[in-house]
Amino acid sequence: MSSGGNDNAGAAQRWRESIMQTYGTPPVELVSGSGCEVTDVEGHTYLDLLGGIAVNVLGHAHPAVTRAVSEQIATLGHVSNFYSHEPELRLAERLLTLIGAPDNGRVFFCNSGSEANEAAFKIARRTGRPGVVAASEGFHGRTMGALALTGQPTKREPFEPLPSGVEHVPFGDTAALEAAVNEETAAIVLEPVQGEAGIVIPPEGYLRSAREIADRAGALLILDEVQTGIGRTGHWFAFQREGVLPDVLTLAKGLGGGLPLGACVGIGEAAAMLNPGQHATTFGGNPVCCAAALAVLDTIESEQLLRHGAGLGEELVTMIERLGHPLVAEVRGAGMLIAVELNEKLASVVVETARQRGYLLNPVRPDAVRLAPPLVLERQQAQRFVRDLGEVLSEALAMSTGGEEGTR
Repeated sequence: MSSGGNDNAGAAQRWRESIMQTYGTPPVELVSGSGCEVTDVEGHTYLDLLGGIAVNVLGHAHPAVTRAVSEQIATLGHVSNFYSHEPELRLAERLLTLIGAPDNGRVFFCNSGSEANEAAFKIARRTGRPGVVAASEGFHGRTMGALALTGQPTKREPFEPLPSGVEHVPFGDTAALEAAVNEETAAIVLEPVQGEAGIVIPPEGYLRSAREIADRAGALLILDEVQTGIGRTGHWFAFQREGVLPDVLTLAKGLGGGLPLGACVGIGEAAAMLNPGQHATTFGGNPVCCAAALAVLDTIESEQLLRHGAGLGEELVTMIERLGHPLVAEVRGAGMLIAVELNEKLASVVVETARQRGYLLNPVRPDAVRLAPPLVLERQQAQRFVRDLGEVLSEALAMSTGGEEGTR
């Protein structure tokens, strides 16, 4: 095995020789970060507008998270699920209060969004009904149960047969949802905004309709807020925008502020459907991760980041639209979760061009670029990105056509 060089190319070589090829080879090795900026092994600095895929809501090395993690790991690092500890208890209570279910909700802590959705799937099975209705193009994780819920055939097909009973209907189509739900339906599983599908926002009132459809059928409403929760859309949770309350809520990503932490929250009858011995995870509710999450929630509240993220996210959408660039077909946004849809399948080219200019983005679809920056993104940083975005788009377009216009 080669040791490679101490640069990005060397890191790529070491990756190919030692890491399973499930992601492709990363173009850079990051070594440090502060706020919304990260630095690679060669000393190049980037404005991180992906935030670890909507994870680093407070950016990198935030003092509150750093302090909380350092103090907790020096006190109590891990206890398993045989014992309780204060950070876990406080975090569960805090989440239930923020959700609006302090008296009739219960939390199961885990390590990721996939695990949170696996727990939710198990809760649905405990109803005794065989069917689940989810959305086409929805994404709920890569484990087998979460993958069955995922409405993207290319991700599912290599691993079939998957758990049965899941039907997918078009996202945002109330009539299709109502037609699919019946007395055999255990649960409706939806994202309030489809993240991996390209930041797809449903029509106003869709979640309210889903709540009503679930109630009429006696089914559970399960909302996957792994990507949209913890302030990402300008609310603590995206469902709050429509004034509904799910029976089950799944969380991860931003919850741990960079540490692996997920949660499946049951509300009402769903809070008591899993009994002792029916579900568990060794690392779930780890004291260090819970301490980090408490610091995240405290900081979002004290620094008024819900309002900041909602406002700056709206400004970003407007500024990108005002570029009037011929490559941009549409800009969609919900708080700090934004997609720039392109007229051509050049997302990877745009992302690579942006990286060379010092910006980290994500080609969420071949024709769409995703932004999920930290909630602490500064207005000046957003404005600097938009100023450069026009040239990035022009250069990507010129590269695709072989022209010179827009290059430098």
